[in-house]
Amino acid sequence: MSKIITGFSKLTKEEKINWLAKTYFNNQPEITQTLKQYWNVDEKLQQLHDDFIENTLSNFYMPYGIAPNFVINNRDYVVPMVIEESSVVAAASLVAKYWSTRGGFKTEVIATTKIGQVHFMYEGDKTELENYFDQQKSKLYDATASITKNMEKRGGGILDIQLVDKTNKLANYYQLHVTFETKDSMGANFINSCLEAMANQFRRDDIEIVMSILSNYVTDCVVKAEVSCKIEDLGGKDPHKFAQKFEQAVKIAEIEPYRAVTHNKGIMNGIDAVVLATGNDFRAIEAGAHAYASKDGQYKSLTHCEIKEGIFKFWIEIPLALGTVGGLTALHPMAKLSLDMMQKPSARELMQIIAAAGLAQNFAALRALTTKGIQHGHMKMHLQNILNQLEATAEERDTITAYFDKRTVSHSAVVDKFKELRK
Repeated sequence: MSKIITGFSKLTKEEKINWLAKTYFNNQPEITQTLKQYWNVDEKLQQLHDDFIENTLSNFYMPYGIAPNFVINNRDYVVPMVIEESSVVAAASLVAKYWSTRGGFKTEVIATTKIGQVHFMYEGDKTELENYFDQQKSKLYDATASITKNMEKRGGGILDIQLVDKTNKLANYYQLHVTFETKDSMGANFINSCLEAMANQFRRDDIEIVMSILSNYVTDCVVKAEVSCKIEDLGGKDPHKFAQKFEQAVKIAEIEPYRAVTHNKGIMNGIDAVVLATGNDFRAIEAGAHAYASKDGQYKSLTHCEIKEGIFKFWIEIPLALGTVGGLTALHPMAKLSLDMMQKPSARELMQIIAAAGLAQNFAALRALTTKGIQHGHMKMHLQNILNQLEATAEERDTITAYFDKRTVSHSAVVDKFKELRK
């Protein structure tokens, strides 16, 4: 029997669940029970969540934690993080406390410009197209006036419109390349609406509009965060040796793509967790960050390290197109709480906080890798997940946690100890 269904989106939530349980789970009652147990008891709040996307059946919970003790530009912050990986929040918290006594994080926004493009095909004379563009340019601004009015009141809007010839890459291919300032809004809907209005104005019989869309490669929406101190102030048994190995680890990620991908993934552990907590688009952030890591023709580390004249310096430059108004930031109660927790930052301030979180995460990972290894702390945190899988009692948890306090944690070792206790 075919499992294809027509008109699924028009069914009620109950009908959708019943269809799913019947068609793919042989009407197992626990399927319906599992989905419904994650519904919010507040019907109005649940409806708000249902309306975020189409075909909502339930909510998928992720842990919401906080990393305290961040000092950024001499201001104290507690940073919210939404993530499932066990050691991320612990690592961020540890490093935030560590650098809070060493001057904290210094951050600055380098630029906040965003980009959108109207992609089109034109087979005629290039000079004639350039003349047409010059005639149309002021009309393109006029075509978006109703859209940009409110944004301009906040100091944003369209910064420039350029005609770009890409025919050397693809026959007959041109662009209207548009730069924007969107202030505290991430600006995706604003940018796309402007682009579509421009495309309609620019369109004519010999110009075929292919598409109009913003770019998530925001090379001019970049933030920098750094930490620095005297090498002696790094602490530990041999701070000079630590600094040297740390710098070597970063330089390896700058020249070895296989290492750089995992290196940057660790950075994004910290960044994505805060992006999610604030209701921003982590997929856009990920795409832009990894593209930026490849901007010189080879995928490289997003962080850098330097030891000079006895000073250890570690920093990151990363594109972050974020918003603190509009979208889920205004609709999702937890996203609003996150922003309130961080003292209601502007988009520029949020860029700096999130860059600091990414740098903290990378510092934690590199410190572990160059000293006792990454698995020591990670598996200690993962131990509780293993015990949950084994459905260990509270007494068994205490015994096994104490047993592995000075031992290496592995899944098989935990299972063996668990079985030993059960015998």
